Amino acid sequence: MGGMSDVTLSRTNLPVDLETRLAGYTATPVTTGESGGSVHRLSAPGRPSCYLKLGRGAVADDITHEMLRLTWLDGRLPAPRVLHFVRDDDHAALLSTALPGVAAAEWLAERPDRAPEALRSMADFLRRLHALPVEHCPFEAGHGLRLAAARQRLDAGLVDEEDFDEARAGMSAHAVWSDMQGMLPLPFERVVTHGDFSLDNIFLDDGRVTGCLDVGRLGVADPYQDVAILWNNLSEYGGELQEIWLSAYGATPPDTARLAFHCCLDEFF
Repeated sequence: MGGMSDVTLSRTNLPVDLETRLAGYTATPVTTGESGGSVHRLSAPGRPSCYLKLGRGAVADDITHEMLRLTWLDGRLPAPRVLHFVRDDDHAALLSTALPGVAAAEWLAERPDRAPEALRSMADFLRRLHALPVEHCPFEAGHGLRLAAARQRLDAGLVDEEDFDEARAGMSAHAVWSDMQGMLPLPFERVVTHGDFSLDNIFLDDGRVTGCLDVGRLGVADPYQDVAILWNNLSEYGGELQEIWLSAYGATPPDTARLAFHCCLDEFF
């Protein structure tokens, strides 16, 4: 299989049927994103492109979570479709379809004049996700669970303080944690959320959303979990696009306390 080393394949113990299925594909490593493990875009003449995600240990757990959520989303909202999944004690491999178009970050960089149109499509997509019946979603992702995971990462020294957003640049992770605790309690709601609704995880084709990626954090949580992450992403484009986003979603006037809380919480992941 051109472009993917035999070392990568042997380390993940891919079964023969998956290796056979991927025969003839060329693999190109994907370097964007922060999922850990390795991700490869697979392409072959006359055959649909797909993606192979590989990982071990905690990353294998993350890949398993993503597979379960993609399976649940199938038929409910556009997202990659699971083609093949394998898991053993320490390794996981997930093969999924490719979405049409390009990541929203790339699309906005190329077509800034059409940003309002794209943001309206993203808002429509997110409202559809948030409108899915909570009682049908088997995944929990509320702030209590996220805070517990954040605290574990903080205590383990896994929080990258150098990667904090401008609003928290120079702060320690413990200081951000303290600020976040001081914001509680808040009037959280419960909807089906993506969990990492960022410009890298939304795909656009001609200004319209074709689906979402990296759904391993999907679950029932506060809607501002998603609203805040994209709002924060848009800060580099200026306040006008942030206002357009909030208006398009229907969060005007915004709940600034929940925006701030979820932006702080996201720093820990």
